Amino acid sequence: MSFEFIKKLPTPDEIRAEYPVPEKLREIKKARDAEIKDVFSGKSDKFLVIIGPCSADNEDAVCDYVGRLASIYDKVKDKLILIPRIYTNKPRTTGSGYKGIVHQPDPQKEVDFLAGLVAMRHMHIRAVEETGLTPADEMLYPENWRYVSDILSYVAIGARSVEDQQHRLTVSGFDVPAGMKNPTSGDLSVMMNSIYAAQHAHSFIYRGWEVKTTGNKEAHAVLRGATNKHGNNTPNYHYEDLVRVLDMYNKMDLVNPAVIIDSNHSNSDKQFKQQIRIVKEVMHNRSINPDIKKLVKGVMIESYIEEGSQKIGEGVYGKSITDPCLGWADSERLIYDIADLVD
Repeated sequence: MSFEFIKKLPTPDEIRAEYPVPEKLREIKKARDAEIKDVFSGKSDKFLVIIGPCSADNEDAVCDYVGRLASIYDKVKDKLILIPRIYTNKPRTTGSGYKGIVHQPDPQKEVDFLAGLVAMRHMHIRAVEETGLTPADEMLYPENWRYVSDILSYVAIGARSVEDQQHRLTVSGFDVPAGMKNPTSGDLSVMMNSIYAAQHAHSFIYRGWEVKTTGNKEAHAVLRGATNKHGNNTPNYHYEDLVRVLDMYNKMDLVNPAVIIDSNHSNSDKQFKQQIRIVKEVMHNRSINPDIKKLVKGVMIESYIEEGSQKIGEGVYGKSITDPCLGWADSERLIYDIADLVD
């Protein structure tokens, strides 16, 4: 065989038993989950800001960052819900490079999945314990969902995963909102089909079990831009794009129509400072069309303590080792600006 079996990893139940979520945090998550779901159902007109590092590579820096979000939350929570990005799995276009803390708890050391699963869970729990803000993560591996299903309040399905049937079926069993990104090609029908699949009930094989799901009614669209056949990035956050997605929603058997705008990636051509302008354009488009306002429920922003990015090993505290991010000063100002622009 081409596979070399290194070690058998603990099951999610075993990891959760060893690193349990305290009762107080379970109550926090329950309340946060309900508050966030109310945005997608239309019961709440609060605006979601899913914000944080491109990759959560260092527990101390990540928890420091989330603490900064918590310190300003009281000033905006009447209008916004801040959801920290604590992304512990990173898809790589070519398969090479840092894949997240689950692979490498220390980016300068070798792969260690057992230590990575523990580090992932420990960091998520610590962030909630210190701040009261339950996080978002990306589901790169569907079979890993239950390692963190009792902690997360939001999950993103990436552009390279959204067409995969196992991802779609697994999302159909989530009890938290899941954002289905458009694929890198930009084909919106792929994204809409993934939402349809995730919102409906399924039977399938999961971690060696026959399982049945009821569908995730908060599965929704995330627009992250596209890459055309010439390798050029093209945005899809403009007014016309939003009208098109709304029309596609109206033609399908879907509930809770919703869009989150990813302000980085192909939308910004990975020019991280452009996120500020993009978010403000999105807020403007909401202000001039009530249908767009109802559709666009939030934005995703890549942000860390220090702006830009660095190579692994440079050792700058709170600076991304993957995609470049906004720094804290710009991020704080942008959060306040978003709150002012929500009407």
